Amino acid sequence: MKEKKQESYRVMPRKMAEEDNYQKGRGAQVNTKNRFLKDQHVKEHVEGIDDWTESQEPTRYIEQEAKTLVNKVNSPDVGMWYSMNPYMGCEHGCIYCYARNSHEYWGYSAGLDFERKIVVKTNAPQLLRRFLMDPRWQGVPISLSGNTDCYQPAEQKYRLTRSLLEVCREFNQPVGIISKNGGMVRDIDILKEMAKKKLVSVLVTITSLNEDLRRVMEPRTTTSMQRLKLIQELSQAGVRVGVMMGPMIPGLNEHEMQRIMKAAKEHGATYTAYTFIRLNGSVKLLFHDWLHKNFPDRADKVWHLIEQSHGGQVNDSRWGVRMRGEGDIAEIIAQQYRKYGKLYGMNAEELDLDATSFRRPGAQGRLFD
Repeated sequence: MKEKKQESYRVMPRKMAEEDNYQKGRGAQVNTKNRFLKDQHVKEHVEGIDDWTESQEPTRYIEQEAKTLVNKVNSPDVGMWYSMNPYMGCEHGCIYCYARNSHEYWGYSAGLDFERKIVVKTNAPQLLRRFLMDPRWQGVPISLSGNTDCYQPAEQKYRLTRSLLEVCREFNQPVGIISKNGGMVRDIDILKEMAKKKLVSVLVTITSLNEDLRRVMEPRTTTSMQRLKLIQELSQAGVRVGVMMGPMIPGLNEHEMQRIMKAAKEHGATYTAYTFIRLNGSVKLLFHDWLHKNFPDRADKVWHLIEQSHGGQVNDSRWGVRMRGEGDIAEIIAQQYRKYGKLYGMNAEELDLDATSFRRPGAQGRLFD
């Protein structure tokens, strides 16, 4: 019986040999239309273009002097007030990522362009310093990143996230971090120091403990075991760390919620969060293409399960509903989340980052009462 149960959890992705043009190491396999561009080259009908192939382009970093960095977050669903993103586009290539659509504002596609054309805000630390020096700012927590992963591979070269943390440490500016990259351990010295002042909390995203699924769904990310190790190292350093389980996708990974939560707890996580899959904008087309290429045996089933959880659609823009879904399937996932969160003692204490110690360099005494 034990052997059969383990077998039922296995994910058997497509055989790469069946698709000679399948781009290993990329989530998206095509470039979708950019809704802001009038003229563009796209692959509309396979049978009409004999020699069309998506080239295996390497990742390109596009350095830019940005005008602003910190953004106000108006959505009540995401649990943040302000966010800052040193990188736009993300080499991790997670096929479900809602941030893909934002790449169209830069004139690129939400598909392959999102993964291989990374916009780097080289002046991000200077912009943050200028923002924090504004006398009207009172140290409200800021999230890193909120859109794309601040510890994606580009961080190895540019170290912008570390520089931003150094600025935050100088100002006693509280920060919430969400990432799925083990490279965060490089900054554990800063995080440990900020944690002592209740200035930082971290969410490590784990979408699946199944490496077969992880490799095709999040092709250039850290393995689940490395993410658990990151949680452990952060916890041991005194950093309050939790696990983000998302998105939960019925028919692919929703059955893993308990296992992920249990493993995260055993490695030191103390709080949790989760989201339900929603496919907004171009992500709908990209996910549909990916799903049928990688899991042809269950693609239609998974697609219909997502539709059942969003009122017959695969996306829902309604606040309060869009990140959780609705209907029987979404409710079962929500019940599991509550049940196992209680079982493993997660979310037992409230997380309050300390904004009262915020100060500007050179300021005397408290800035506000």
